Amino acid sequence: MTEETLHPAACSYCAQKVLRLISLCTFALLFLFLPLSLRAEILRCGIDRLEASAFKELSGMRVALITNVAGVNRNGEADYLLMLRSGVNLKFLMAPEHGFSADIEAGRMIANTVVANALPVYSLYGATKKPDPSQLKELDILVFDLQDVGSRCYTYISTMKSAMEACEEAGIAFMVLDRPNPVIPLHQEGFMVEKGYDSFVGAVNIPFIHAMTVGEIALLLKEQRFKKLDLRVITMQGYSRDRFGDEYQGFRFVTPSPNIRNVNTALLYPATVFLEATTISEGRGTDAPFLQFGAPFINSSELALALNAYRLAGVTVHPVTFTPRSNKYQGELCHGLKLSLTDRKRFRPFRTAAALLLELERLYPGRVVKEGRFFDLLAGTPRFREMITRQMPLEKIMEESSRQIEQFNRTTPAPSYLYR
Repeated sequence: MTEETLHPAACSYCAQKVLRLISLCTFALLFLFLPLSLRAEILRCGIDRLEASAFKELSGMRVALITNVAGVNRNGEADYLLMLRSGVNLKFLMAPEHGFSADIEAGRMIANTVVANALPVYSLYGATKKPDPSQLKELDILVFDLQDVGSRCYTYISTMKSAMEACEEAGIAFMVLDRPNPVIPLHQEGFMVEKGYDSFVGAVNIPFIHAMTVGEIALLLKEQRFKKLDLRVITMQGYSRDRFGDEYQGFRFVTPSPNIRNVNTALLYPATVFLEATTISEGRGTDAPFLQFGAPFINSSELALALNAYRLAGVTVHPVTFTPRSNKYQGELCHGLKLSLTDRKRFRPFRTAAALLLELERLYPGRVVKEGRFFDLLAGTPRFREMITRQMPLEKIMEESSRQIEQFNRTTPAPSYLYR
């Protein structure tokens, strides 16, 4: 066979390979530049997977459900209505802080109520924060379906811990319908809970920004505290640790409390929530809670200049004025700063919190941190407050935080992490 007879076939074969390679590269490039929400696998939360099985996991059981209006499936239908429609023997509901409607301000006691004309909703933020043993006698299983926001001081994981304890004592099962941590790509940051500083805003000894789902936290609690508890976690499908809550196709982030109105607020919340324990307004009573902060005595331009010197990643600040309609400085003109995210993946909320607290304390010594005990409970330790008031360098604060988190991760059981 001569070179001339071999060459055309070889060229045809090579051409086909080149065309296939071009097609594959073109598809890969198109996929790469698609919006993340279009590329991502459809997310199915615990309630979606339970619904897909026709709630067979609850068949023949007497059931109660801890939930609120954010407990919906991917079509926006309420979890408790889905259960009732599917014939689940649902005895009653239980609601956490902010109430079943998630519209009551933080710290206010919640009363019992009724939904669907006759279904009782018992408060877990009233006379007690723990399910009543007499109520649990009516049940075979208690189901938990609440949307967390990724910060330890947000009390829904505290409610979960109390419920797990009550179920272990009553000898009934506890089921967690897992949901996204909307800020899970953020670095773990903050201090751990020191002995003597656990409270309802710090009931679980995990990092302040914990990067875990409620299902993962439940598994950790079982391993650490509730070894006899019959725990069942309905995991999510299509979930990834590198996506924020609003980057999933079809996922609905329903407002879980009055002032966490979207994922951006959940991202900025751990940067400004410590201001709750200071004389500074954290923006409650305005249209931008936790996105802005201020007080009548602040010089906005001076504070902005001081914060910009830190070159904080992923966020910018600019002067703002506002008049709260409620809460601190109601009806008074406040001067402060508004935070705007520029790069979610690079943003470090706890680092931002430490920087702004350092500058507030430096510019207004003795006028900011007034409620030391509450501040310490939010932080999980007095160490953070002491470092702020002593004007320790920001890097020293972050080194201490990193050391504690490294210790946590060295001792955290690997099975607690359900997702990659």
